[in-house]
Amino acid sequence: MWDVAEELKAMLVFAEHRYYGESLPFGANSFKDSRHLNFLTSEQALADFAKLIKHLKQTIPGAENQPVIAVGGSYGGMLAAWFRMKYPHLVVGALAASAPIWQFEDLVPCGIFMEIVTRDFKKSGPNCSESIRRSWNVINRLATTSSGLQWLSEALHLCSPLTDFQDFRMLKDWISETWVNLAMVDYPYECNFLQPLPAWPIKVVCQYFKDPKVSDQLLVQNLFQALNVYYNYSGQVKCLNISETATSSLGSLGWSYQACTEIIMPFCTNGVNDMFEPRSWDLEELSDDCFKEWGVRPRPFWITTLYGGKNISSHRNIIFSNGELDPWSGGGVTKNITDTLVAINIADGAHHLDLRASNALDPKTVLLARSLEVRYMKQWIRDFYTRQGKAVLNNF
Repeated sequence: MWDVAEELKAMLVFAEHRYYGESLPFGANSFKDSRHLNFLTSEQALADFAKLIKHLKQTIPGAENQPVIAVGGSYGGMLAAWFRMKYPHLVVGALAASAPIWQFEDLVPCGIFMEIVTRDFKKSGPNCSESIRRSWNVINRLATTSSGLQWLSEALHLCSPLTDFQDFRMLKDWISETWVNLAMVDYPYECNFLQPLPAWPIKVVCQYFKDPKVSDQLLVQNLFQALNVYYNYSGQVKCLNISETATSSLGSLGWSYQACTEIIMPFCTNGVNDMFEPRSWDLEELSDDCFKEWGVRPRPFWITTLYGGKNISSHRNIIFSNGELDPWSGGGVTKNITDTLVAINIADGAHHLDLRASNALDPKTVLLARSLEVRYMKQWIRDFYTRQGKAVLNNF
């Protein structure tokens, strides 16, 4: 975005989403109970951004008659697309990177996400996904006895020993989430978006999973080495903490509430087309968990009611970019809908790679994607000035 802003002579504005970071409407009480959380919705966040744009245009000299483009990645990408849909008079277009706007209801199969994760591991090393698939049974067998749980805790260098079934379930969820995160951040260079990681981290992880036929004990030791790539690339970590999977503060509290109210994304696994234990999508279970944690019940059909689901062809000027390594691409728009609702797919691209700063190790596919995105943006800007009756600037 920094490079593009310079090229377009643009001003960059990073607006913080309500209830995230320091934007807490009720200060320290914002997450106290669900009554204080009624205002945490995507609709309200978009309204904030609309108000902010009007404010900036009124207060920044020269900004009043300038075009605005919404840019975002991941949930931010969904917001960018939805913003253009809801407030087309305020932004001339949107770049929605890695935006899974169709990961709702049954718009895409619930298993697609984990299938893409598995494909990434399969591609990154022989027998890699098979070894991971086998590891679940090994862990299950070891966890049947207290001595097995103790050995597992020591072999995986866990900060807190596993003592009961709940810990054991948490361990498996934590390992699953680690593989998911690795698929999201499988970047071609070292980076520290979720954790400090090497270039192409899944390839590094898969070096420990070359032989699925090793003994149970050796497979668990290999599992530890693989997890260590994600959690201890820096070499500074003394033990692995199964209660966290990301180091950066990504606003997990706010997201947990939104995932219990409006952002209801069905996920499932079958252990055949993916490398995970079979798990069906259970809305009732989610609803009960959400009620226990927040005192709210999910509204699974509200997002599609609000933003149109797949019926979005009446909108214009949205770029949907997706990396083919990114599991979120399964719920993204990966084919052109019209000539102005366009999809850009990035082979060798993980989660919103196109929004990251340019790097000497960037694959050609992302360089091409970025140049295409800029071309569309320049067209939107040209059209805006034409409509304004202004002479088109020479450098466009």
